[in-house]
Amino acid sequence: MNRRKYLQFIGVGSISTAAFWQSCSPDVQEETVEEGFEVIEAGREPFEIERDRELLAETFFDEHEMATIAILADIIIPADETSGSATDAGVPAFIEFIVKDMEGHQTPMRGGLRWLDVQCMKRFEKPFKDCSPAQRIEMVEDIAYPSPEDIKPGMEPGVAFFNRIRNLTATGFFTSEMGVKDLGYIGNQPNKWNGVPKDILEKHGFKDS
Repeated sequence: MNRRKYLQFIGVGSISTAAFWQSCSPDVQEETVEEGFEVIEAGREPFEIERDRELLAETFFDEHEMATIAILADIIIPADETSGSATDAGVPAFIEFIVKDMEGHQTPMRGGLRWLDVQCMKRFEKPFKDCSPAQRIEMVEDIAYPSPEDIKPGMEPGVAFFNRIRNLTATGFFTSEMGVKDLGYIGNQPNKWNGVPKDILEKHGFKDS
């Protein structure tokens, strides 16, 4: 099972009635991703709409943090022959919004991004976003999916951080329009009943009248 198929598996459980987030793809991966989705008003209370507008007007992550989030998101869900990458689906903007909406993510996310830069400074003398693709993957491989007994000493905070951003990325992607299409999920569709098929009626001794 490849990475995208695994994330599809865990992402199905995250799909709900959340609004589909509009795509906002940066020109280059390292650039800041601007918020690119609109507030959905249909079927919602005025206070919910107002809260969303207030959150969208606020900024939590700075440009450096957003660039790092975009790079990590595309490592977690890269583009393939079926769909675009996480940033193509607007995942960094989704993460920015969710972190403002669910404040419990704020300290772990900001602390994790800082931890990642500190580790890269020690290894490569530059922050994560300025590392080469090979250096980024080397760093990520130490914190992505290790079982408890395989975690290297000192990597525990990074593992916790990567688990969090992976889950946010999967949720953001697979609740986007692009991600739902990637899953092949169509939901309830209108149908027309044309009666029992003729061959089934004949098999049971009935004739189609």
